[in-house]
Amino acid sequence: MPEPRTIRAGIVLGESPRWHDGRIWYADWGTQEVVAVDAEGEAETVARVGALPICFGWLPDGRMLVVSGADGVLLRRELDGSLVPHADLTALADPPWNDIVVDGRGNAYVGNTGFAFPAEEFAPGRVALVHPDGSARIVAEDLALPNGMAVTPDNGTLVVAESYGRRLTAFSIDARGDLSRRRVWADLGDGVPDGICLDGEGAAWYGDVPNRRCVRVREGGEVLGTLELDRGCFACTLGGEDGCTLFMVAAHWRGTTSTTGEPPSGRLLATAAPAPGAGWP
Repeated sequence: MPEPRTIRAGIVLGESPRWHDGRIWYADWGTQEVVAVDAEGEAETVARVGALPICFGWLPDGRMLVVSGADGVLLRRELDGSLVPHADLTALADPPWNDIVVDGRGNAYVGNTGFAFPAEEFAPGRVALVHPDGSARIVAEDLALPNGMAVTPDNGTLVVAESYGRRLTAFSIDARGDLSRRRVWADLGDGVPDGICLDGEGAAWYGDVPNRRCVRVREGGEVLGTLELDRGCFACTLGGEDGCTLFMVAAHWRGTTSTTGEPPSGRLLATAAPAPGAGWP
């Protein structure tokens, strides 16, 4: 694969890259913004959220859902740009809430880390299902730091990155959005998965912060490709006009409280991928 090129520098801590409506979007946790970048490199701040983590996805009607993680609130960005409450997650579990994927039916899966990483002692996490009307319930528990999530194109499978479990875990999705048939989709060995995406050949890409790489794996764990980086890869997504551009957000990990006082090391990177994106996000 070609050497990644830098699309945008000066990011404090990028997360949750998404290709949407002809632009690549990401959340900068350092500035607490959701930013969209067009093909010419022009950036627009489209939302500001005051409570980390910040991750996002879109309902089928084009409205964006944004996780205000420390508040335990799922916000909805209306078409006029205003942010309104969509679901209160505090009754389901204590914050922080983390990544989100919205499937083709408008069901949102939101991960709860189980503990405040890295300050608190480990506790198992969970995944909540939020329906388009804002009703929510827990659909998976006992996850080892659930992080990135993706849904297959048929809306039939949810794949969850368990960072502390060093694996990708799959669940079958039924017509109500409930999860069953939990199984290991890929044992990653020394891999520490963060944000993930799926491609049209049935493989998954995952960002890996401590190992400073982005890795493509097949179901079962076979490694199909590895991009070695000079800093941690927090998340990745596939997009571009043909869907075959791999976008990555990478930065030097300095801890959750050390995002100030040093020059921002975050980068939005891109390179050609062997297969287009598939499913959600």
